[in-house]
Amino acid sequence: MSACPDKEALLHGLLDGELDAVNAQAFEAHLKTCAGCAAAFTELQGLKARVGAPGVAWRAPDALRQRIEAMTAPAPPPRRTLRKAAPWAVSGVFAAIAASLAVMVAQPIAIAGLEDELVASHVRSTLAEHLVDVQTSDRHVVKPWFNGRIDFAPPVIDLVDQGFPLAGGRLDYIDHRVVAALVYRHNRHVVNLFVWPAKPGGAEPATIARGGYSVVHWTERGLEFWAVSDIEAKDLASFERAFQAHAPS
Repeated sequence: MSACPDKEALLHGLLDGELDAVNAQAFEAHLKTCAGCAAAFTELQGLKARVGAPGVAWRAPDALRQRIEAMTAPAPPPRRTLRKAAPWAVSGVFAAIAASLAVMVAQPIAIAGLEDELVASHVRSTLAEHLVDVQTSDRHVVKPWFNGRIDFAPPVIDLVDQGFPLAGGRLDYIDHRVVAALVYRHNRHVVNLFVWPAKPGGAEPATIARGGYSVVHWTERGLEFWAVSDIEAKDLASFERAFQAHAPS
């Protein structure tokens, strides 16, 4: 008996204490109902205990540990080169630098946080038994289900012939607003496609990797699309191309 293929990474995350409280609690609930994942987790716990047992685990010599700590210690702060400048000049320089940095880093930081939020929502949907609100492969049922629940109309396409059958849809909450989530399958994997109205100056089209998950983003007809899955990035890119090719003009 083996673990669920889409849960293997979470086994290690829970074992090493790398999951946040919400995902850890959800995965622990999954372990109570899945014998395969529970057995795999027990085996990993035993392996960790054996590796860390006295006589097996190896401690680096103190001299080596000290050299490594010295190499990774933070560098001392740079010397102040503007000490003799007039106070108004110094404050003006730093104000200009701060303004420039704010312009350069504000959008990347915001986008990075959004990508993490999308991956977290994808993981929660597969763990908490809330993958779909309307479960059907009939796009003529899924599309009208969103009417009255959100203030836009997401395109709903069945891509079964391209290897991505529609599984249903649900509502989700991303970036401080309610969005549409279209759910697709690819073999035994899940693809979440999050959709909401695009904002002026939004993120550029991109393919990103986040902790074992792939994220693909594109904008079309005034809507933003974010596809998230644990399938290979090239397969998720194929999903994007198939969706765009079959989207209504």
